[in-house]
Amino acid sequence: MTTPNSGAGFRVAVDIGGTFTDIALLTEGGLIHQSKLSSTPADPSLAVVEGVRQLLLELSIAPQAIAEVLHGTTVGSNTILQRKGARTGLITTRGFRDVLEIGRIRMPDMFDLTWDKPKPLVPRRHRLEVAERMAADGQPVEPLSEASVIAAGKALVAEQIEAVAIAFINSYRNPAHELEAEAILRANFPQLLLTTSCAVLPEMKEYERTSTTVVNAYLLAAMRDYLQKLEAGLRAIGVAAPILVMTSNGGMLAANVTCEKPVLVVASGPAGGVIGAARLGIARRDRDVIVFDMGGTTAKAVIIENGRPTMTSEYEFRDGISTSSRFIKAGGYMLKVPAIDIAEVGAGGGSLAGIDQGGLLVVGPQSAGAAPGPACYGLGNDRPTVTDANVVLGFINATALAGELAIDKSLSEAAIRRHIGEPLGLPLHDAAHGIRAVANAAMARAVRAVTVERGRDPRDLTLMAFGGNGGVHAPDLARLLGIPRVVVPPMSGIFSALGMLAADIEHTALKTVNRRLDDIGAADLQAIKLDLRRQVAGQLAADGYQAGRTSFLWEADLRHEGQATELTVPFEGDDFGQIRERFIAEYLKTYGYRDTTPVELMKLRVAGRGLRDNRLDFGDMRIAARAATSRSVVRNISFARGEPPVAVDIVGRDALGASARQGPLLIDEFDATIVVPPDAKVHRDAIGCIVLEFDA
Repeated sequence: MTTPNSGAGFRVAVDIGGTFTDIALLTEGGLIHQSKLSSTPADPSLAVVEGVRQLLLELSIAPQAIAEVLHGTTVGSNTILQRKGARTGLITTRGFRDVLEIGRIRMPDMFDLTWDKPKPLVPRRHRLEVAERMAADGQPVEPLSEASVIAAGKALVAEQIEAVAIAFINSYRNPAHELEAEAILRANFPQLLLTTSCAVLPEMKEYERTSTTVVNAYLLAAMRDYLQKLEAGLRAIGVAAPILVMTSNGGMLAANVTCEKPVLVVASGPAGGVIGAARLGIARRDRDVIVFDMGGTTAKAVIIENGRPTMTSEYEFRDGISTSSRFIKAGGYMLKVPAIDIAEVGAGGGSLAGIDQGGLLVVGPQSAGAAPGPACYGLGNDRPTVTDANVVLGFINATALAGELAIDKSLSEAAIRRHIGEPLGLPLHDAAHGIRAVANAAMARAVRAVTVERGRDPRDLTLMAFGGNGGVHAPDLARLLGIPRVVVPPMSGIFSALGMLAADIEHTALKTVNRRLDDIGAADLQAIKLDLRRQVAGQLAADGYQAGRTSFLWEADLRHEGQATELTVPFEGDDFGQIRERFIAEYLKTYGYRDTTPVELMKLRVAGRGLRDNRLDFGDMRIAARAATSRSVVRNISFARGEPPVAVDIVGRDALGASARQGPLLIDEFDATIVVPPDAKVHRDAIGCIVLEFDA
């Protein structure tokens, strides 16, 4: 696979969602084009290749003119969700075979007697022990037994294992035994895909390190096969450009690096939109925002402070939903990797609505996806979704979506009547409002998870909404949470793809310190930083980014002495006072009190970025016009249960200016719809964002 290109040329960004695949194309002249088509869940690369082919044909662009393909992929998350990863084995230190199942000895819900622990990705019979031991200080206690490694390899090969994770106790201090075991296995069993914990996560805490390494091994085959298939498909249509993949922390990695460390891109999908929102917020001089991304399958929320997304060093993947909450553990597979701190709920446009065994209306987390899709698609699903409720109430066009996807409103009405209205004895519109209300409540929980639960007041922030359904539901969330302002960016329906055009190449490195902050001298800190910087600078240089085109962001993981979890704070320079002050302030915001015990520096982390010459500037966007879906000028919308529908004007984004206009109003675009309720005023800012402001 080829290396990144930071020069001129056309750039394509592709985001695969559970329902739609979104494409943004940036020309050499800075003009942005867009496309949207249904995803192909059986083989996601098909929609990517076909969408790129159609867009190039439509714009009369030669495939050879494409300089880069930027990609946000759900392959990692879907592989875990569907349990379709490689047959994976684990080789570990004698006595640590059951670390994966012991985990943290916690439950996500203490009072749920029906809860079952997630099945390990590696069953016990495929978790084998070898003779070796490193002490906590990195000194060898027992040498690695080559015979035991070969015996373990033979046993796993006999079980038709495809990938092997190697995770030894204390290897973060001294990786010699892991590297030796890897070399032995490569020499004797070259067919195995191997991953070592020292390469993936050189940190203390054996459960987190083992779990992350196992997930990486589990995904190796799927990610490699997918990216090779995608590259072959693009080459078949004449696109030979390098592929860059969005990482979970909002950077970009070359495809060949992604194939080696797929665990870094499990949360790739929503990261592009978050990075785009951060860049757009800076351009608007609005550096503190809540990001709300509602697509067809899930809704995500992230908080951005001072222009930077809130980050986490770990999260759990469970049932397609990831969470970094400190209070909900053991519900999924632990991934201790840098990631944007995202709260996600299974409430999207395609989320299915129904009645549970207790007779209550529920929405999600199951989704109709792209196939068969909502009932209105007419592709075989007769159960109602959030999209069907929005069609019935008039919030979205009742004849077509994304330009060419024909829909049938009568199918939405029939589904809601049969599965919701008749069982609950509700009229059609009341049942549809009920679906929206339940979905909105779930999405409000996601917003609270990244604000109230972290000591932030949502009423002090702006809600930036995007995704195909973001502009339809954001006004309701703002009303529920007391948020005074909603901003909907240009090209909001494909904004995650657009955001990738504003991302940089990024590599990370970390060092476990595990010492009291008071016991570390400035020289110690400088030595650690120099080593980490050297590592990352070498990786950036291999990508073509030399010293003049790089930047480095530093973070420290700290805790009070005796505690088991850390908080991450950014810092600049070598000022210990700044590190301590930021940790104490973050601790107070997060937990609501001050602790006077000594502070420990657990880890230092650096993110090195290759600064791209052709990164999208949100302050100077030029967007190619594209016809909206609706051909009507007025639509009847039911804004509230029990109230008659209101005739609402339908306009394009360009019809609005700097002067505020009172709702109700419907802004219809090719990729999305924006609802302006009667109690809101709306205007368009200088960048082209739609800004809704609510009466106090």
